[in-house]
Amino acid sequence: MLPLGEIELQVSRSSGPGGQHAQKSETRVVAVFDVEASSALSDTQKRRVISRAGPVLRAVAQDERSRTRNRDLAIERLVAALREALRVPRKRVPTKPSAAARERRLERKKRRGAVKRLRRPPD
Repeated sequence: MLPLGEIELQVSRSSGPGGQHAQKSETRVVAVFDVEASSALSDTQKRRVISRAGPVLRAVAQDERSRTRNRDLAIERLVAALREALRVPRKRVPTKPSAAARERRLERKKRRGAVKRLRRPPD
């Protein structure tokens, strides 16, 4: 669906503890996807993504010690964000409460009112 050529990958040193390995290797991966420059999305899809997530999608992964694993994670997160931005929300169909539900509600209100009346001080 999403061509890997349109995803820009940036690597840097990961933050946090990890000893000598983490200080020396660039394992943090940032995946950047420019929505406006994409040829994989139609104009309608681009408008939807830009309105919901912005013109540039960015996903960061620094969970693992391996750059390749972090690269895969970053791409997965980017695709998930794009999928969520493209998702068309279902239209809500308004409904009315059933007669039984209205009756139950009124019964609960009457019962609650009776409890409150019983708590009142005597006249």
